Amino acid sequence: MAQPFVKKDDDHDDEMEYSPFMGIEKGAVLQEARVFNDAQVDPRRCSQVITKLLYLLNQGESFTKVEATEVFFSVTKLFQSKDTGLRRMVYLIIKELSPSSDEVIIVTSSLMKDMNSKIDMYRANAIRVLCRIIDGTLLTQIERYLKQAIVDKNPVVSSAALVSGLHLLRTNPEIVKRWSNEVQEGVQSRSALVQFHALALLHQIRQNDRLAVSKLVGSLTRGSVRSPLAQCLLIRYTSQVIRDMSNHGQSGERPFYEFLESCLRHKAEMVILEAARAITELDGVTSRELTPAITVLQLFLSSPKPVLRFAAVRTLNKGKENVSLYTKRKFDAQVSMTHPMAVTNCNIDMESLISDQNRSIATLAITTLLKTGNESSVERLMKQITNFMSDIADEFKIVVVDAIRSLCVKFPLKYRSLMTFLSNILREEGGFEYKRAIVDSIVTIIRDIPDAKEGGLLHLCEFIEDCEFTYLSTQILHFLGIEGPKTSDPSKYIRYIYNRVHLENATVRAAAVSTLAKFGFMVESLKPRITVLLKRCIYDSDDEVRDRATLFLSVLGGDGTLDADKDSKEFLFGSLEVPLANMETSLKNYDPSEEAFDINSVPKEVKSQPLAEKKAQGKKPTGLGAPPAAPASGFEGYERLLSSIPEFASFGKLFKSSSPVELTEAETEYAVNVVKHIFDNHVVFQYNCTNTIPEQLLERVNVIVDASEAEEFSEITSKALNSLPYDSPGQAFVAFEKPAGVPAVGKFSNTLTFVVKEVDPSTGEAEDDGVEDEYQLEDLEVVSADYILKVSVSNFRNAWESMNEEDEHVDEYGLGQRESLGEAIKAVIDLLGMQPCEGTETVPSNARSHTCLLSGVYIGNVKVLVRAQFGMDSSKEIAMKLAVRAEDVSVAEAIHEIVANG
Repeated sequence: MAQPFVKKDDDHDDEMEYSPFMGIEKGAVLQEARVFNDAQVDPRRCSQVITKLLYLLNQGESFTKVEATEVFFSVTKLFQSKDTGLRRMVYLIIKELSPSSDEVIIVTSSLMKDMNSKIDMYRANAIRVLCRIIDGTLLTQIERYLKQAIVDKNPVVSSAALVSGLHLLRTNPEIVKRWSNEVQEGVQSRSALVQFHALALLHQIRQNDRLAVSKLVGSLTRGSVRSPLAQCLLIRYTSQVIRDMSNHGQSGERPFYEFLESCLRHKAEMVILEAARAITELDGVTSRELTPAITVLQLFLSSPKPVLRFAAVRTLNKGKENVSLYTKRKFDAQVSMTHPMAVTNCNIDMESLISDQNRSIATLAITTLLKTGNESSVERLMKQITNFMSDIADEFKIVVVDAIRSLCVKFPLKYRSLMTFLSNILREEGGFEYKRAIVDSIVTIIRDIPDAKEGGLLHLCEFIEDCEFTYLSTQILHFLGIEGPKTSDPSKYIRYIYNRVHLENATVRAAAVSTLAKFGFMVESLKPRITVLLKRCIYDSDDEVRDRATLFLSVLGGDGTLDADKDSKEFLFGSLEVPLANMETSLKNYDPSEEAFDINSVPKEVKSQPLAEKKAQGKKPTGLGAPPAAPASGFEGYERLLSSIPEFASFGKLFKSSSPVELTEAETEYAVNVVKHIFDNHVVFQYNCTNTIPEQLLERVNVIVDASEAEEFSEITSKALNSLPYDSPGQAFVAFEKPAGVPAVGKFSNTLTFVVKEVDPSTGEAEDDGVEDEYQLEDLEVVSADYILKVSVSNFRNAWESMNEEDEHVDEYGLGQRESLGEAIKAVIDLLGMQPCEGTETVPSNARSHTCLLSGVYIGNVKVLVRAQFGMDSSKEIAMKLAVRAEDVSVAEAIHEIVANG
């Protein structure tokens, strides 16, 4: 039976790869488009040609203005045909071509005639097309017809008008806001789709008025919404109102909760799931509020429908923080025999999903159980997961391994069973990312749980005996050199390390030599044996291995030329005091001269080991030091804050504020992030600081910024923070002047300076005398993307054609080898900091070419558009053709310069 099944899959794959549009060319299709001009129109053939044109447009093929105009005028002749199917294709192609303002008039009369047709299909589609291509002037002429369409008896026409209103709201908000009465009437419609679209439009019209949205929700939650789609939308709006009220300090009983709870008894499954999701994600949800949501989710976990099982377990997984808290409360309550263990029963149902045929459901169930389960269920879960792991892909396995790592940190007494599980799957087949995730997990367990050290190191030693990944072998050897000599019997690791000298490539052999030398330095009893082994390595075929062996023998005193004194040990194996990444950067930037390289000039901020970064969440800044909750209001908040500070009030209008950039690692004593505020002539750094030590009070907190690597910037003022108590965020500022309108870039070194005063825990009072101290922060870079604002355009083709074609700058670039087109596109988007348009940032799987459309506003409020065409050959070399149009020619040149230098 196996062979026919494989054959069926193969045939199916062939069908999936076949495309009826394969190999079509724009020139040939444009030639075929002449059929539109025939005296006797063939509807079937015309529809096929339009389909090909639509395919080319949606694949990113660009038509010149002449080509687009010729196609457009040819298509308009098809309005004479009475064929319904062809008319629908005509509507589609006109909407996609988006003719310019001087061409729109050609089809306006035909579309307006169709808008008043007796055929409902014509009316609905004509409305959609008209609203896509007209401007504000013409919109006022047809506004009366659109209002009538909103309240039309036919739901298709009404829905088309409402959807068009959603699009027009972006470009002509004042006109659309005048339709509120008609839209309100649409909310009362008996049609499910009309009610859904009407509610969405009504909310968009009122979204900037918090009180109006609250009144809208209040009126609709009393039972006037019958459409399940609209009900789901209303639940989301209700959740937003609840969050807004909570954020604005309104306390007391939670408003509208009764409505969310009533939706759990709705007859539509989508409404029940939406309500359960909303309740599980409420801030500060109580046990009483969470109980009914958990109950319905538990019922869905045993549903015969895969989509319901998936949605239920995903809701429990996403709301893990509230569910975990609830689990603990219910467990405590069961101990006192006051509450039933609802979530425990839910976990039992989820355990049955581990064997679900749908692998996505099974993976979600496992990770949810690992996050919400208790200590007594660990062994049982490990047995179930063992059978499951062989049936899923590596990407799912990594998710499970990360969850197991978190579980071990949560329940350290269970490290033996978890370590055994990880070591078993480490010996199975898998890719690099999967094996690295397992190794990282084992290293984290070793570091966090001292009792697990020796067993964990032996598991790693056994892994490198048959490890096919050089990177993992060298990292494990490095880790062995640090932790191995500290164990009770270091000699048992020597055999595994020396085997690498004979059986591996040169990179791993060199790492093994360094690890052996560390054992020789740190364990005196092993020094003679290590010396013998290192002498054998000086005849290695690789010069790096020979040089390392010779150097370590010299320092160990093996040849009597150097004593193994303290300075030699510190030089070779002591802490470097600066991260290697920073050292590498500083060495690359060092210009050879008579002045020697100074290691003290390298930034000394400490970074975690790259092999296994701890996943425990550190303290996050709150209050003023936290990132803004909503990006939409964040810019306005920053603008008000900066304008209220006298030193910055004269800088003019704020152009852009970046997202917060972390300058400290998690769980450090001081948490600092920075926001870059860009003005035309100035840049202001806002340092959000949090003191995480309860026994300390910081005063006169300031950031000393070294701009020696940013020559175009000159510091003009700074604003220190007078006092920084424990867990009370505050802000310090440093302002720089730069050339006007120029995208100056550079790197800035930051040092936090302050006066530390000890705080008496019993009284909470600080000492009078303090000690001056400083704390090195991460480097900060101002890059070209900081001077470009992400601004989307509703119709890229129209925006592109509206710019002068003669000012277009085009060039080609080689991007080197990449894993995929998606990786290259993401790199270009990150470099430019522009907004992807029309979903072109997403690349179809196995695509060899792709076009990405980007838009933005350059500093000085200059609109700029980019069309980037990517191609990849068989060796994964990627080339890019970049076309840029901007309102200022110099800006288009600047974009090319950014890409060339990036």
